[in-house]
Amino acid sequence: MNIAIVYYSMYGHIRAMAQAAAEAAGQVPGVTATIYRVPETLPDEVLAKMGALDAAKAQAAVPLATPEILAAADGVLFGTPTRFGNMTGQMRQFLDSTGGLWAKGALVGKPAGVFTSSGTQHGGQESTILTFIPTLMHQGMVVVGLPYTFQGQMGVDEIVGGSPYGASTIAGGDGSRMPSARDLDGVRFQARHLAEIAKKLAA
Repeated sequence: MNIAIVYYSMYGHIRAMAQAAAEAAGQVPGVTATIYRVPETLPDEVLAKMGALDAAKAQAAVPLATPEILAAADGVLFGTPTRFGNMTGQMRQFLDSTGGLWAKGALVGKPAGVFTSSGTQHGGQESTILTFIPTLMHQGMVVVGLPYTFQGQMGVDEIVGGSPYGASTIAGGDGSRMPSARDLDGVRFQARHLAEIAKKLAA
């Protein structure tokens, strides 16, 4: 079984979650998980002005996602930051390149999930995942969230991401907060859950 973790990360928060997700999915017997980044659409000079050039260079060795990667995978977990309550433009552009897969029904029946990040606790995390789901549904994919059997999303003793729609983290207004141990546990749980469902669907 092959699980693809397909993400976009401007400052490294989603990349950290993607790495944790791949490690967790890969621990499921018979499953291999690989991370891929969607192509950057901003030029280096713009990334430099946004303070994101170093993070972009740090991800240069991560292979680029292509529609063919999705077609070959048994399940896909997508990661995107929140932009005004929606996915990033980079992720949207990548998904818009998958029309050929839709025409062939290449993704029908495959499990897929979404994880995200935002700058604030109420920064559109749920709406980002919920507005991502229609694309998955149009592709005929089986949506996999973060069930409440992951108890980490229930606590109020610390700032924590996560909802039944998918794992998440809060970066802080200045981006200085990296995913907490509990946030990483959430995306690990979602990745394992997706991998187990992929195995069941393939049985």
